[in-house]
Amino acid sequence: MTTVEIAFRYAVAPTEQIAVALARVRDVYGIRSLRLDRETRAVRVEFDATRLNAAIVAKLVREAGLEIVEELPLIPLPAPAPATATN
Repeated sequence: MTTVEIAFRYAVAPTEQIAVALARVRDVYGIRSLRLDRETRAVRVEFDATRLNAAIVAKLVREAGLEIVEELPLIPLPAPAPATATN
């Protein structure tokens, strides 16, 4: 088993109906966990990469009714370097 984690930003907070559908996604063989972060509007999914891939996971989340806006990097990008004045 190869465990992989992927994160997506979603557009609109999930309704109760979508939350129930997302709970069913957790029952899909190969999905290890699914966590919503309402503050950052992100969903993180841990899955078995020998059974599923990122495209399938995204499709499962979309079919549950959650509108994915973008895939998020799991490692935060470094802040841009401050501009220096040149003469």
